Amino acid sequence: MAVKIRLRRMGKKKNPFYRIVVADSRCPRDGRFIEEIGTYNPNTDPSEFKINEELAKKWLANGAQPTETVGKLFKVAGIEK
Repeated sequence: MAVKIRLRRMGKKKNPFYRIVVADSRCPRDGRFIEEIGTYNPNTDPSEFKINEELAKKWLANGAQPTETVGKLFKVAGIEK
């Protein structure tokens, strides 16, 4: 099973916010997920995000691959493999 760390879109039309989730890569973007590890709100200035570092590091150690956007958020937060 290929596991990805990716964004799950929430919120109203034209006013999205995202949850950072760990999901099977075969599931749809807003579908079933394994665990929620944070949030990301691009609508605020500056955009704000909260990530549970322990869970993120645990999933990265277990082989989960972050998407490009989540990888950038991890880099800003100081979370590395």
